[in-house]
Amino acid sequence: MDADVFVPFVFFGFLAAIILVPIWLKERTKQSAHQLLSQALEKGQTLDPTVLRQLTEGTTKPKPDKARSSLGSGVVLIALALGFVMAGFAINGFEPSGSALGGMLVPAAILGSLGLAFLLLAIVDYSTKQKGE
Repeated sequence: MDADVFVPFVFFGFLAAIILVPIWLKERTKQSAHQLLSQALEKGQTLDPTVLRQLTEGTTKPKPDKARSSLGSGVVLIALALGFVMAGFAINGFEPSGSALGGMLVPAAILGSLGLAFLLLAIVDYSTKQKGE
């Protein structure tokens, strides 16, 4: 098999494994819990309603603070944008007369605008959270 064909197969196989293996493991855990329940019922054991509810519903995670996570994402994206700008200056020998700083302004602009959007989203989420309380 040629490398031009083999590499995409490996990449997409790896990607599918990353996505499908956790789903498969979660379903296997659910099946074992249901099998355990059926075995307990066959033996005539009584089940506590809270245990039954917990096994059937699964564990619920507390909702993350949307404003805080948006703020964190915005700060990280703006830091990445600044990193691209600094890398552009470093590529051109710290002379601002380069051709768009070595092509680094395009990803910096994209990441910076996404960072600003996340910061605005954090402000909106925080203000709606304050009005809701």
